[in-house]
This record gives sequence, structure tokens and C-alpha cells, in this order.
Amino acid sequence: MRPLLLVAHGSRDPRAATTTRALARVVAAARPGLDVRVSFLEHAEPGPATVLRAVGGPAVVVPLLLTNAYHGRIDLPAQVAGFDVAVAPPLGQAGDLLLEGLVKRLHNATAPTAYNGIVIAAAGTRVRAARVTVEEVARALGERLGVPAQVAYAAGAQPTGEEAVRMLRERGADRVAVVAYFLACGQLYATVTGSAARAGVVAVAEPLGASWDLARLILDRYDTCASTSLPKTSPELSFSNA
Repeated sequence: MRPLLLVAHGSRDPRAATTTRALARVVAAARPGLDVRVSFLEHAEPGPATVLRAVGGPAVVVPLLLTNAYHGRIDLPAQVAGFDVAVAPPLGQAGDLLLEGLVKRLHNATAPTAYNGIVIAAAGTRVRAARVTVEEVARALGERLGVPAQVAYAAGAQPTGEEAVRMLRERGADRVAVVAYFLACGQLYATVTGSAARAGVVAVAEPLGASWDLARLILDRYDTCASTSLPKTSPELSFSNA
């Protein structure tokens, strides 16, 4: 099996790196014999190039990113350029595994009958295509749960958490819960969920974290890349269709 390199964004909040390493242990436990390693794009060590030099051969890179914004489109390809790697797409598309994980986290925080509207709290970005991904997840979650859904962002886009709660109330939802479209805790998670909480919500879900659902999604990405013969990467990276 080709080694698996998980590449996280990185955060000044030490909890984020702790969560990333715990997630790597869950992935390794789910796939005995798979060499699972961790790296960070910024704010923490090691970087992807350091780990790939240590691997010394072909590897599969799964970015621990939810959307294909700056870090997925530019930063990650630049940092793995020149190495023999297959790179999976970000994890945040509205597929069954992601939705299952988000719903479980929400229902760990509150009963399904406790809310009649949901805010999907995300980091935020100025990249329109990345925001479309979040909006698609919000629509899919709303349909799955049978309640109105509204996206909220910590930075880079509107609305804020507080504004999203007000928008849902205008649509008749008086018991709003917050779904965390995040992989780990950090400043942006605290910003957007705190904003929503100030407007009054029944519950705030935890990020996906070191969960079995997220590990399954990562291994699904890994299997798709590992079974596909991809050319050596260059700065203009072509993602697989997983």
C-alpha cells in the first residue's frame, strides 16, 4: 500500500494539531498496515515536503480541507510539487459519508426533535466556487433533516452566524441548531459558532474531529487515488474525480 499523507491547514490553536494526529490514529486503526502520516500547510510542523522526503517514494495525499479554496488550489499543489504523489480532492463535498458525520455530530449535541432549523457554520472564503460547495452541503443537510438550512461564515463572506439565525427565524424556524462544517476546533470555529450562539440557539455541534465517519471518508478518497494511475504532480495539479 502506498503511504497516506494527511495534510491539514494548520492552526495556532494547539487543539487543531492534536485532533489531526488523533484522526490519523483512527485512520490507521481502520486500515491495519497502512502507513499514515501527518503534515501541515502552515502554523505547525512538519510540512508536506518534509514528510514526503522521508517517505522517499510514491504516496497518496488527502488534504484535510473541506473546500477547494486558496489552500487547496494553490498552496497544497505548490508544497507537493516535484514529488510522486496522487492528491485527492478536498473532503467537503455533499456525499453520504460527510453528511452522516455532520448529522451524527449534530445529534450528539441535541435531539432530532429539538430544532426546526439549522445553521451550517463554516470558515468562509472569498472564492465563490468554494462557497458553492458549502451551500450544496447546506441544501443536502436541510433536505435530509427536513428543516430549513442557512450557511454562516466566520470570515471572507456573509452572513455571520447571528445573521443566519435571524434569517432562519424569518422563515419560521424558532429553534435553531448549529452544524459545524469544520474538521477541528480553532479561532474560526469559535467566531462563527459564537456569533450564532449570541442570537440564541438550542445547540452547537462539535467539529467532525477524530471520528470514524471522517476516517471512512478519508479512506474512500485514498482508495480512489491509490487505484488510479496518476502522473507525477506539477504545480498545476489535476485532482481526481473522487
